[in-house]
Amino acid sequence: MSRFHIHDDLTAPEASAPVLRGATAAGGQLPNFLGVLAGSPAALRAYARFRSELRHGRLAPATLERIALAVAEHDGSAPGVAMHTRAARAVGLRFDEVQMARRCESKDAREAALLRWIGALLAGGKPRMHLHEEAREAGWDDEELLEAMAAVALERFTAMVNVAGEVPVDGSVEESRTLSAA
Repeated sequence: MSRFHIHDDLTAPEASAPVLRGATAAGGQLPNFLGVLAGSPAALRAYARFRSELRHGRLAPATLERIALAVAEHDGSAPGVAMHTRAARAVGLRFDEVQMARRCESKDAREAALLRWIGALLAGGKPRMHLHEEAREAGWDDEELLEAMAAVALERFTAMVNVAGEVPVDGSVEESRTLSAA
């Protein structure tokens, strides 16, 4: 059971409701993570803005999903792994690539170089210079590497809420949601 209340657009603080309605309209179902984050309108708005800006950056959606999978796996976020597995498949990643991304690997040499660099970020925060050079040689420029770091930060925040809040995987039975809907 989640340590935080999982809101919907009817139970959320008034300032969170517009963001939740937008998320529900875009995705059809409100992810439990967003329902939890709705408990703080400021945190929800900041998250939504951060994610929106990264989606308008230079990194391809498949790259962002690979990064999200690597972070969710590293940080032990079952909801993150489940959500990003679905999202990765929706942007065209094959099942084997999804599994590899969870281990900071890829069959694509360019993506693999970035994921090794990301893995070092996750492990200690400062990738060794050879990993930085390898990512550069694979074709990643400063703008893309900085966006990748931003994506790691956003996904680590998501994983932190999911893990510390014991947020259930979407689609699972959640007692607090069932009771509030009754």
